[in-house]
Amino acid sequence: MWGAVSRCQPGGMTPILAARGLTMVYPGSATPALDGVDLDVLPGESVAVMGASGSGKTTLLHVLAGILRPTSGAVTLTTASGPVAVHELDDAGRSRLRREALGFVFQQGLLLDELSALENVAVARMLTGVPRAQAEFEAARWLEALGLVGLERRRLGALSGGQAQRVAIARAQITGARLLFADEPTGALDSRTGAEVLDLLLGAVAQGRTLVVVTHDGQVAARCDRVVELRDGRVVADSSRADAGGTGPARQGFLS
Repeated sequence: MWGAVSRCQPGGMTPILAARGLTMVYPGSATPALDGVDLDVLPGESVAVMGASGSGKTTLLHVLAGILRPTSGAVTLTTASGPVAVHELDDAGRSRLRREALGFVFQQGLLLDELSALENVAVARMLTGVPRAQAEFEAARWLEALGLVGLERRRLGALSGGQAQRVAIARAQITGARLLFADEPTGALDSRTGAEVLDLLLGAVAQGRTLVVVTHDGQVAARCDRVVELRDGRVVADSSRADAGGTGPARQGFLS
């Protein structure tokens, strides 16, 4: 296993993700990108992380997701097998964790140009040991659910930006990941297509997944359950729609 920890969250719902005292100082920089960040993310939440350029929001996402190891502090992920101390894992352990327990959707999708839509989704399952035929069968179901029937064999250059992001969303969920990270997933899209992509991400939350999304778009943040604002690597605001009397976003159904 990845390295379990015994620390439990006292009382209430156990966070799926908990960060304590996170600092991140890049080599050659005297200014920390993260400066003592504490953050809990509860199961089934959609959390938007906002802030000006250089505020540390993408660094925070990368540390929470195990892409980067923090300079100091702790990140604990609660999995079906128990809590995992993400900050204590080596590179191989964090890579395995991302592959098996997390899903990612980035602004450019980070898909492989030389593969088809179907192959881009199926490869996420194949990396966990699923045979190619089964992986492609599952990938086809996800692409169908996301409105991409007939486009399975197209390469990325033949897809629109919105279609490519749908492929990325399918890939993020095909492994059964319960926690999804998205970094400016609508940033390169027009407003209508961006709203459709956000609908799909929030649809995943409606089916029990958890979403942490970095965005500069206030309209995206307004549809999330919580908004966390960073400034100079510190959390300066953490507001909930429920606290504000919001009714929550309308979300569409999704494969479970």
